[in-house]
Parts: sequence; C-alpha cells; structure tokens
Amino acid sequence: MAIGLGIVLIAAGLILLLDVLTVDLSFIDDSALGGILLAVGVLAIGLSLVVNQQRSRHKVVEERR
Repeated sequence: MAIGLGIVLIAAGLILLLDVLTVDLSFIDDSALGGILLAVGVLAIGLSLVVNQQRSRHKVVEERR
C-alpha cells in the first residue's frame, strides 16, 4: 500500500515541479511543494521496501517435545 502511495506522491510532485499544472497558493511555491512531494514519495517507497524486506527475513522456529 505504501508503494502505491509513494508512486502517487512522486507523480504529483513531478507534475508540480515541472510546471505541468500550476496551483495558485499565495503561501507556498509550486516548485517547493513539488520537491517536497517528490522527496516524501521516494521516502515512502524506500521505507516500504525496507519494512517488507525485514518482514520476509523473520523465521519461526517451532519445537516439538
């Protein structure tokens, strides 16, 4: 789920960063918002991959007596 969210954030960030779409907000710059969304999207994908990798390394040992 976090990978999909990361992809959406990266796409939205690139749209704003490359001035494909302009948002008229007086308190924030479009390029700055695009850069922030891009960085958060990359971070979300990276964290998701790390968490999934740790989850797959988990071993369960069952001992029967």
